[in-house]
Amino acid sequence: MAQFPDFVRIVEVGARDGLQNEAAVSTQDKVDLINALADAGLKDIEAGAFVSPKWVPQMADSSDVISALNLPNVNLSALTPNLRGAEAAKQVDIQEFAIFTAASEAFCQKNINCSIDESIDRFKDVMAFAKANNIRVRGYVSCVMGCPYQGDVDYNDVLKVSQRLLELGCYEISLGDTIGVGTAQKVDELLDLLLQHIDKSKLAVHFHDTYGQALTNIYTALSRGIATVDSAVAGLGGCPYAKGASGNVATEDVVYLLQGLGIEHGIDLERLAKAGWAICSALNKQPVSKVSLALKNTQNN
Repeated sequence: MAQFPDFVRIVEVGARDGLQNEAAVSTQDKVDLINALADAGLKDIEAGAFVSPKWVPQMADSSDVISALNLPNVNLSALTPNLRGAEAAKQVDIQEFAIFTAASEAFCQKNINCSIDESIDRFKDVMAFAKANNIRVRGYVSCVMGCPYQGDVDYNDVLKVSQRLLELGCYEISLGDTIGVGTAQKVDELLDLLLQHIDKSKLAVHFHDTYGQALTNIYTALSRGIATVDSAVAGLGGCPYAKGASGNVATEDVVYLLQGLGIEHGIDLERLAKAGWAICSALNKQPVSKVSLALKNTQNN
């Protein structure tokens, strides 16, 4: 029996996870995007990443972007993979850190040059710093449904990594289908295991749309009571492991799904779509979101 939540919290990741996989845009374009997202009603926005500009040049101006914002009613978060990043994020008053590892050893080695165990060890300094400064920490687990290097991922590995991050002090685990290979049945199977050990209030889903299954997978998660969904306005961020494929599921499409299910979300779809059109204009590309394109066509007719 489906147990749909009454309200779904959307964590908007377009300004970080989306833009870091796109061509560079100006600092002002990023500030305008985040302000427009807040104006559309989004209360949880991932605003930047405090990582090496050598590896992620698109995020090099995160301090400038966040310093230019004045959004007291919005929870702004940032990726902080190490203590140095956490300290830099704290300097601009970020109140939520995000850390990331993977359920796949192969992905961990290729992506952050260490084992899963080593990646979690590295987070201990970040967690201690966050605790001392009363900052919440969210954990991302990549490759929960499959890995571009090792193929299938054991769901028990997803469980172990998720539990370790929760034990470290993360308030929530975002389950990432990094290459978008998940299906409704796989989501059900994964949640069958996880929900035996982890309360649904501590789980979020972060599904990529590489094979066009993200909305179906989100619907499946919602039916199991999961009430937090990560998404990116306009579907920003291609999939780095599948050339030409879409990456992040579009926030507009998720909002339309929620509206159709009668689930509250607090977001103005028209304003959201306009925020997407503006950043896509800056990127000189079309939105990936089907709902955004449909709304644009309606407006143009």
